[in-house]
Amino acid sequence: MKKVIPFLMILAIIFVTPADAKSNVEPVMPCSLVLEPVNNIETNEKGVALVYKVKLTPSFPRTSISIHAIHLPRPSNYGEYDGYEGFSFIENEISWRFKLYPTTEEDGPTWAGKIDDITANIKNSKMEVRLSNSKSGNLGPVVLSNSMNLCH
Repeated sequence: MKKVIPFLMILAIIFVTPADAKSNVEPVMPCSLVLEPVNNIETNEKGVALVYKVKLTPSFPRTSISIHAIHLPRPSNYGEYDGYEGFSFIENEISWRFKLYPTTEEDGPTWAGKIDDITANIKNSKMEVRLSNSKSGNLGPVVLSNSMNLCH
């Protein structure tokens, strides 16, 4: 019986603790997050979000999110869209959106943009690249996405 208890404790540490620990740990900043395509058909679409604290004014630091996305098709391929936007949100709480600007490159643009004035704790947020229509202001479907709790 004395040998069984330490064995059970070791099993509990190995199999139970890592899952609980990872979900409760706040990402250490700066961190980066790979944004994966939500549609598995497009294998070349990828992006990355860089998240870190910035101090741009005498007040307290803010969180900055910048997104860099590559190999995205023309937005019009998806319908009546003319651009992409970065979108981050904490479900049922708050969201932020910012325009991604295209570069001029031979094989298609790289889309990039940033937002520097987030004051909320974003540990449970989600990062996305979404289609947008600049004339209507409407956001379209998600193209790339990942969860902030995977940021490292």
